[in-house]
Amino acid sequence: MGWLHWAQSCAVAGAMALAGMAPAGAADQPRLPAETFFRHPAVLEVKLSPSGRYVGITRVHDNRRAALLVVDLQGSEPAKVVAFYAKQDVVWFDWVSDERLLFRLGKIEPARSTTHLPGLYAVEVAGGKTTELICSEIQTCLQQSDSLRYDHGLLAVPRQQPGVRADEVVVGQLDFQLRRIEPKWLNVQSGLVRKMDMPKPPERVMQWLFDSKGQPRVAMSLYDDEGRGVLHWLAPGAEQWRQLASFKLVDPPFTVMGVSDDGQLYVTEPRGPAREAVLTTFDFTTGKPAERPIVQAPGFDFHGWLMHGDPGHGVLGVSLHADSQVTVWTDPAMKKFQEETDARLPGRVNSITCRRCGAPDMVALVHAYADRDPGRYLLYRADSKRWENVAVVMPGVKAQQMAGVDFQRIKARDGRDLPVWLTLPLGVEPGKPAPAVVLAHGGPWVRNGYWRWEPMAQFLASRGYLVIEPEFRGSQGYGDAHFKAGFKQWGLAMQDDLADALLWARTAGLASDRACVMGASYGGYATAMGLVRHPELFRCGVSWVGVADLMLHLEGGFFVVDDLHGYARRHAYPEMVGDTKKDAAQLIETSPVHQAARIKAPMLLAYGADDVRVPKDHGRRLRDALAKAGNPPEYVEYDNEGHGWQQMGTRLDFAKRVENFLGRHLQAP
Repeated sequence: MGWLHWAQSCAVAGAMALAGMAPAGAADQPRLPAETFFRHPAVLEVKLSPSGRYVGITRVHDNRRAALLVVDLQGSEPAKVVAFYAKQDVVWFDWVSDERLLFRLGKIEPARSTTHLPGLYAVEVAGGKTTELICSEIQTCLQQSDSLRYDHGLLAVPRQQPGVRADEVVVGQLDFQLRRIEPKWLNVQSGLVRKMDMPKPPERVMQWLFDSKGQPRVAMSLYDDEGRGVLHWLAPGAEQWRQLASFKLVDPPFTVMGVSDDGQLYVTEPRGPAREAVLTTFDFTTGKPAERPIVQAPGFDFHGWLMHGDPGHGVLGVSLHADSQVTVWTDPAMKKFQEETDARLPGRVNSITCRRCGAPDMVALVHAYADRDPGRYLLYRADSKRWENVAVVMPGVKAQQMAGVDFQRIKARDGRDLPVWLTLPLGVEPGKPAPAVVLAHGGPWVRNGYWRWEPMAQFLASRGYLVIEPEFRGSQGYGDAHFKAGFKQWGLAMQDDLADALLWARTAGLASDRACVMGASYGGYATAMGLVRHPELFRCGVSWVGVADLMLHLEGGFFVVDDLHGYARRHAYPEMVGDTKKDAAQLIETSPVHQAARIKAPMLLAYGADDVRVPKDHGRRLRDALAKAGNPPEYVEYDNEGHGWQQMGTRLDFAKRVENFLGRHLQAP
């Protein structure tokens, strides 16, 4: 492919050294209100139309409702609202053609996530006519036949090119009885469907991957009752599917990343002592991923996406996250444009999407962001060499008032390499230790840290706290060995990693002897267990929507409703967390509810009354156990909230509770 191997992790140009990350005069700045950090972004998404003539934008109006707008780049008219609802938000959209968009409704949430509702809609750019393609309400679906039932979902939006119908997309219907998703074509104008012409697909296919024409290329059969998956491949022009791999779902040999129009299948495969995922192609001759990697980032798994050119032009590069996002272009014109953009917007990540990429009439959309700046979108037109501002993500956030984010690698007590993200406090003199908050991420099997602006970390830093976010073992993104080192280590080595990150920060002169631990979901569990396992390190703990009763989490409860899939409880959890029969003693020893008498530090607990991921029963059981042990916590249950705070009032109330709680327990010597 001609791509250079990624030999070293990317460093952010112009990143400030640890000793100088507090802006000059920070101590003199007034304390920013919580609204600065926890209000909704003004802009959710910005996307170019297929030809590059239009820009679609989801903009949040009055911090309450997200509307879909379209800007005609060839005209002089202001942005036109094509979809707006009084009680719902446009939470996702995509272009079918220059004449029509698809969108979904839902409700916007904090922390860059959304609550999606069933359903799918199409809207015309010119007339604004909206068509419901897939029902959004079960009762409505049962009473009408104009749109598809709610058991349908969007699978792919083909890119406009010869041989592709301009107004068709790929949808799938879930067959509950046969446990499969059947793809078919949907006309977004008429709402009519037609059968997809392809060889007989494998059984029990629950995941599909399509090329830019909407042709199926990869199918994954899920045998979740057996904990097994099977990958199948359909080459261009082939008359039957080929099996590529059969594997345990918790241990796939490789991961499919994408497919190009020339029949290349791109995959990642773990390699080396740390088993870090590298990007390569699949070698159909050997039946394995190709030996030579395309891109690798030592110290990190490949975590990114392919940069496709216009249909027929193949893959132009890849974008990936190491310690920041970087794009590696194979196309010379795009490589040059990236260099020019980075020179124009230094000290930022400049993520580019384009139409007619690299051509004299290219239209490019640039998302420029940084650790102190949620970002903005800019438009570049190559024919006139003109730059235009499109939108600012959060206008109320001023970069000079925000904290810098740094990435470090330290050694855990057993010698394991431990990635740690730091958000350095404002108003603290360089070289002077600050009170610290160890912020444990949820999941726990996700990569948490990125070089970007994050509301909770920035809010805490604005109050003078050093925010330490370890990527403890069990976190993904840093090699399969680091991920699997967390298996059956809830409350044990995973917990020690949090403590070791704090101890390192103290040795480095960054953290004082005053610290609290915080987190949501698994992070809430780790908060409680931090006070159990390392009481000498933490003065207090803040846990929200946190797992508190491990047995309840792993087995479920007859009177407790949750949304955990049966596969997870049958196959994944026994291997990754613990078997409730074989490992019962360990699970009791690492269950906050059962160890509540060992928690002596103050706790703030918060739960959503409607949470079905970690039901409020976890919070109530821990609250009662702490009270019985003589250490009643501060406790709040928010009505009409789930696994995270959706309502602006909830977010602000919780932020103020956190601020007051930490102030009482961390500010005093």
